[in-house]
Formats: sequence, C-alpha cells, structure tokens
Amino acid sequence: MRAAVMHAFTQPLSVETVPDPAPAPGGVVVEVRATGVCRSDWHGWMGHDPSIALPHVPGHELAGVVAATGAEVRGFSEGDRVTVPFCCGCGRCEPCRHGETQICERDVQPGFTIWGSFAELVALPQADLNLVRLPDALGFDEAASLGCRFMTAWAALHVHAQVRAGEWVAVHGCGGVGLAAVMIAVAAGAQVVALDIDERKLARARELGAVPAGVEAIPDITGGGAHVSIDALGSAETCVTSIECLRRRGRHVQVGLLLAGERAVAIPMARVISRELRVLGVHGMAVRHYDALLRAVGAGVVRPGELVAKTIALEDAGEELASMSRFAQEGVTVVRP
Repeated sequence: MRAAVMHAFTQPLSVETVPDPAPAPGGVVVEVRATGVCRSDWHGWMGHDPSIALPHVPGHELAGVVAATGAEVRGFSEGDRVTVPFCCGCGRCEPCRHGETQICERDVQPGFTIWGSFAELVALPQADLNLVRLPDALGFDEAASLGCRFMTAWAALHVHAQVRAGEWVAVHGCGGVGLAAVMIAVAAGAQVVALDIDERKLARARELGAVPAGVEAIPDITGGGAHVSIDALGSAETCVTSIECLRRRGRHVQVGLLLAGERAVAIPMARVISRELRVLGVHGMAVRHYDALLRAVGAGVVRPGELVAKTIALEDAGEELASMSRFAQEGVTVVRP
C-alpha cells in the first residue's frame, strides 16, 4: 500500500510503498477513503507525543470500507462503511466495561501508538468494540470530518458540559474543533461568543451564528460571563482565559491538547473555588454516544460537511501538517488516499 511516512519529526513526510497490514484476530483492516488532518497530528509531527516511534504513519480522523476481518470479528464484514474514534478501547479494563472506551487504560490510538490513516489501508483493533457503522447517506469526506474534532466538540458540549438552550458558550480558538463547537452550540439553542486572532476564522464563526468578540467584552455581551467556555486551541493562555471568562458555577471544557512545554498550567484555583466552577477534560467520545451524533447529522441539525474547507491528495498531507505551525488551516482539510 501507499502511505505517508514520517522518518523524522518536523521533516517532510515521504509517500512510500510499504507492506499491507493484516488484521488481528479481533481486528479489521480498513481501506481509507478519507482522513482529516488534525492539530493532534501536528503535535505528533512536531515530536510532542512521546508515544510515537519512528518511522511512523500519522492520521486518525478516518472513514472507509472494511477490507479484511480477523477470525474473531462478529459484527462487521468486508464492505461495511465505518469510522472509528481516535482512542480505541481494549474491552477488558474497568472504563471499557463501563462503556467509556475513550479513557481506556490500555488504549490504542491510530496515528499515535500505531500506524494511522495517512495511507491506503489501516489496521484497527477490537473491531466489535471500537468501530462505528456509517449511514449510507453520509459521505466519506463528511464522515472523516466527524472526528476527532467534531465528535470531541459534541462530547464536550452534550456529554460533559450538558449545554442548554439559552446559555452562553464562549469558544476560544476557531480552527476545526472550535468551528465544530460553534455549530453544535448554536444547534442546541445556545448563544455563542467566538474568540480568535484570525479575522478569516472569526468571519466563518460569524457565518455559523457566533458573535466574534475579545475576551474583555464577554462579561457585557453575556450579562455576567459565559455559562460554558471551551479552550479549543490548547495553550496555557487560552485555558486560563477560558476559566476566567465564566460566570459563577460556569463550566470550563478543555478540548485543545496541552503538550510540550504547556503540559502544566497554573489554573486560577481560587477563582474555581470561589465561583464554584467546574473544570472538565475531554478525551474524545465513547462509541455509545455516536448514535445521537449521527442522528443529528442525518436530520440536518448539524452539518459537519460544511466545515470541510478542502480535500487534498496523500502527497500533500505533509505540507498541510507543516502549515499548522502558521495556523494557516481554515476549517477541516481531508486527505483522500
């Protein structure tokens, strides 16, 4: 198969012919029809993720068709259209037994702990536990745009923050996950304030129904602070700013990864205590929550396909990763291997 291989961090990817993967007894091999280029992939390319061993194939936001199944797989067959969360569960640990595969104690992450989807084929573990069947009406580009960014934003707002109609949501960072959060919050009946330093991204957030603003304007716009605030970028500054813009008993949701030199953040804990704030972490979404998301997509309540800004070839995946160092990506970019 052809794959975009990373031989050194921060260096161009090399499109090469490598051996086809084989399915594990409980796993499958998926023919990749579309895969997103995510900021998490950029962190891996930069060398921020210690789980990555070189040479390596990035990519984790995938959609495709089952090409081969292991002997123990019961729920999926060749030809099935599928996607998968970026965090695959083992099926044996306590979180997995409770249906919380996204916080599996022995998780496998395509594109990080194993080779990923910047390739024609990708091997995925424990298919009956981790695969998500795609509706026939959902195209592969749109399905790839679901995750991790869209499904993580969905989990942040509906599973963790439990956003309600009429509430104010502040979204810090209007890249792919931030724009997904804007769309999902507006669809839930919330009012949204969007923050970014890029006027083009703010314009897109406005088109989706958000009010672009600076952080200093949030108390006045929201009448006392946001009910829910999301750090969709992942930096010490946006994390703290997100917490500080909340009203009393507000909910901060950390979606953006805090890696490299920003793993430890000086959270204003006195403010968290005095205002009884909630600080919530989000590590993707369990398979059991996909039904609600796919129903919303099928009904047109949310439209993740509208966030796909462009599609590119496998040969262009490396340059797309490099462009993220300049925050040049708008919306979601999808690779078609």
